[in-house]
Amino acid sequence: MPRIPFRPVPRDFAGHAMPATVPPGLRLELSRSRVVDGKEVELEEWMSMLTQRYDECVETLPAERAVFEATFKHREADGSLWIYHLALMGEDGGGLDESNPVDAAHAAYSRRVKEPGWEELEPMFMLTPAHLRDAMERWGGSGRVE
Repeated sequence: MPRIPFRPVPRDFAGHAMPATVPPGLRLELSRSRVVDGKEVELEEWMSMLTQRYDECVETLPAERAVFEATFKHREADGSLWIYHLALMGEDGGGLDESNPVDAAHAAYSRRVKEPGWEELEPMFMLTPAHLRDAMERWGGSGRVE
């Protein structure tokens, strides 16, 4: 069976246009990357490290304007292992800050475990109750809910 191709977007990719159902000022992203062959154990270590350092990870969310993030793994029919990253964030949020120890560890695992770059899936629809939508918009704009 032929290997599923990996086609990451260019580093300067501005992102897909947001559907009307994504609140103004927020970005909904679903990204995927292939895990380097033989790095499955290290992928588990990476996710375990993030879980063990959960409180530190949460502390990074305001600067990133990240409303939520979730990571999934999936084995394709060709046997390749992929990770998917789902995120909702403010448009003005920052990325990883490698001067922060947990972000530095996260980035180091990323460089070792997954192929460089991400394929970006196009968002089409988001459904959120009004009370959560309001909080998401405030958090995405300021990193605070007040």
